[in-house]
Amino acid sequence: MKSFRKELWFKTEKRREFINITPQVETCLAESGIREGLCLVNAMHITSSVFINDDEPGLHQDYERWLEHLAPHEPICQYLHNRTGEDNADAHLKRQLMGREVVVAVSGGRLDFGPWEQIFYGEFDGQRRKRVLVKIIGE
Repeated sequence: MKSFRKELWFKTEKRREFINITPQVETCLAESGIREGLCLVNAMHITSSVFINDDEPGLHQDYERWLEHLAPHEPICQYLHNRTGEDNADAHLKRQLMGREVVVAVSGGRLDFGPWEQIFYGEFDGQRRKRVLVKIIGE
């Protein structure tokens, strides 16, 4: 069994963004040489997420509104975590809702997706450098 590891780095322009990282993950898979196995894609920061869904702008806007409704950024004083001097408690909650990681089957040297599935990096406290781990195991 082979193993491959690579970090992808992001610095978003805005506090919250969704980025389709499927092409970068596919590049990692090609670099790995693995044809059958599993691909883990993992947000390495507690205020960001990795998830799978459709690459449709309306859906991304719906996510933004839904997440802001469930965990609004302001007022900042509503969160006990922000008493530490930070202002990102909402980002921690949004990450919990959207998830930390995804695992995708690798079949025939390709990510084995269902229809319309793509991998996204979700940033909820951006404008600084953060990383995503890609770990691929298999033959």
